[in-house]
Parts: sequence; C-alpha cells; structure tokens
Amino acid sequence: MTQAETGLDYDILIVGGGMVGASLACALGQYQMQSQEKAQSKSIKPLRIGVVEATPFSSEAQPSFDARTVALAEGSKQIFAALNLWQAMEEGGVMPIKRIHVSDRGHIGSTHMDCKDQHVDAFGYVVETRVMGEVLNNAMGKLDNVELICPAEVIGLDVSASAATITVNNAGQERQLRAQLVVAADGGQSFVREQAGIKTFTLNYDQSAAIANVACDKTHDNIAYERFTDNGPMALLPTCNRDTGDNNMYALVWTVKPGAVKQIAELDDPAFLSQLQQAFGKRAGNFIKTGPRHVYPLRFLQTREHVRPHLAIIGNAAHALHPVSGQGFNLGLRDVAVLAQVLVDGLRDGKPVDDIDVLREYAQWRRRDQLTTAFSTDSLVRIFSNNFKPLALARNIALLAMDILPPLKKRLARHAMGYTGKLPRLARGLPL
Repeated sequence: MTQAETGLDYDILIVGGGMVGASLACALGQYQMQSQEKAQSKSIKPLRIGVVEATPFSSEAQPSFDARTVALAEGSKQIFAALNLWQAMEEGGVMPIKRIHVSDRGHIGSTHMDCKDQHVDAFGYVVETRVMGEVLNNAMGKLDNVELICPAEVIGLDVSASAATITVNNAGQERQLRAQLVVAADGGQSFVREQAGIKTFTLNYDQSAAIANVACDKTHDNIAYERFTDNGPMALLPTCNRDTGDNNMYALVWTVKPGAVKQIAELDDPAFLSQLQQAFGKRAGNFIKTGPRHVYPLRFLQTREHVRPHLAIIGNAAHALHPVSGQGFNLGLRDVAVLAQVLVDGLRDGKPVDDIDVLREYAQWRRRDQLTTAFSTDSLVRIFSNNFKPLALARNIALLAMDILPPLKKRLARHAMGYTGKLPRLARGLPL
C-alpha cells in the first residue's frame, strides 16, 4: 500500500538522534539496502525510517557528540564492524585498552587483567563521541530510506490502536508524524517515555561525575585504571593527545560527593591536578595538564516496561547506570542490536514492525542483560563506597582472589568485553 493508503509517514520513527538512536537507524537502514541488492529483480519495499533530533548534528551543543569519550567494549566494536562502521571510527582515532588495573585506594587488594591472557587484541576501545557522531551522521546521510528531522522538538505523543503519532516543533512549525512504531531513544529524561506514562525505578547515588581529559608525565601503555576511593570510584581511560600524538593522555571520570562538586568545578588547573594526584596516587604517573571539566549528577534508572503497542524504549531512555564500569553506552548498543534483529527476523516472517509479539521478544531478551549489568554496577558502587572495616577486608580478599584465580578473572574480562548472555548476530560480528 502507498503512504496515502496507510496514512503513515514512516514505518519506524526514532526519537533521539544521539549515538544509540543513530546506530539503530544505521542498522535498519543498511539491512534494507543489503536486502534490495540481494533481491536484484525482486521488489522489496524499504522501511521508511525517520530520526527526530532536537539539536543540529553540526552544533557544538549536540549532547551526544561532544568532546567526551566513551569506552567501547569489544562486543560493541563487533556491532560497529558488522555495520561496516568500525573502519571509519578507527580512521577517526581510537585507543585500544589492552590492560585493566582495578584497585582499592589505601588497601592491598587489586586485580590486573591483560588482553593477551584472554586471547583478544583488546578489552575495548576509547573513542571520542565526536568521532562516533561524525561516522554515524555520515552513514545515515547515505541511506535513502532514512530521513533526519532536525532540529525538531517532540511536544506531543498519541498512541491509537493502529499507529503512534508524535507532534514536533520543526523550525517553528508544528508537524504531526505518524508511524507504525515509535522508538524512544531520547535519553534519561525521555519525553516519549514520560508521555506514555511508563514508570521507572530510580535511585540517587548522591554523587556527581567530574569529566576531564588529563595528561601524565609518562605514557599510558594502553592501561585503563579503575580506582576506588573513599569519595567514590575513579576511572582513567587511555587516549591519545590529538595535538602531539603522544600516548600520555587519559579520559578521567572522577565521582565525587555533593559537597565537593562546587570545589572541583571551581579549582584552577594546578589545584585540580594536585587534588587529583592526592586522590588517585601516582600509579599512572604525575598529572601535568588538564582540559576543561564538566560535572554531571549520577543516578540509577530502570524502566518498568520496555515495549507497548507501537512503542519500544532503548538506551538511556530505558536505563541509566553509574559510570563505574563504563557499561552505559555498551548496554544501549546491545539494545540496538537486539531490537534490530527481532524486527528484521519479524519482517522475514511477514510480520509488521509493530507486531506486539515481536516487540515483546525484544523486551524479554534484553531484560536479563539489563538487570544483570545494572545489579553488578550498582553493587560495585555500594560495596566500594562503604568504609565498614569487615566489608573493606572482604572486598580486598575478593580482588586478590580474582587476580590469582583464572576462572574468576575470565568471567570479569568477558563482562568488561560485553559478552554476557545470549548475543545477537551483530554482537557476534555477523550481519543482520
């Protein structure tokens, strides 16, 4: 049927054009192109995909594609490789994480992991979100069946028995867009989720994350550090100095308590580096330079529903984690891989993209991974933020045991690489 006959503007409307929403558009858009190429003389109707984003992709204010970095797990690299996007990201600049060092400041417990012991090239890769944004935006621009609706702010949602309709403010004009399926990828403050009345479970960590790029007086040797302190966990992810090419830069994530947020934000650079040195120690060397600092409040969020008729929720709209283990975006990317697979498998079986059984398969598949990752991340924060002496002793024994027992270390390594539970095809490096 034609668009006029169905009354639909799109088959799938993705609200949120950040890294998660853009990845889903690329996955579904590329599948359609590949299917048409393979069919040759057969007529395959492509999915009409719309991506609604409030902030222009070229703007420095684009929240997903700023100067921050993200730690991509090895499993996430496989997803991007299967989408033919990894090579472009590598060319933009990525830094492999070859070793991981986990320690508890002021205690003897520590764990060291080397990718060679797990027979992989790296546990993961540190990538600037700006680089990922450019790659994803360029890829979407080449897909004939993907339309970017930007800048456009979603101001209304209505779900009927036959379709979902969103109202957007697009360049000062209101438009109504009707689709078989709306995918909410609009972040932790998801307008779509709220308008649908979907409840969430949330916890305030009473912590904020200070984000900055810092330089040391020695090279990082591709080591990522996770350091637990009295105030909260700290992470140093190896990156490259884009100006000099020197491998002495780290992406810092420093979680601090509310009382220290204002102080950390207002310190001059020498004072900030001094505080950082005191909190982290000299395991990575002496901190000699810092870039601009940004501070973000931290909370835990888990949506109580993942799907409803004509609606699916992915990424930070479905879950928000503490950054202690760097799993937030990786978890969202696995949402993308699973949702894309169940939709594509449904299409092959002649089912529409809004088939509720197909959507429920996505929800059921993702629940275990989301809950397991959320529980392990939350437990790390609470266990290592507690100074109760018996608990401190127990956690240090656990770190030491993990360091000397290969099965425990292998399990931790697989979790770090994003290889948990039933893996979708993209996460195994296979096409949809």
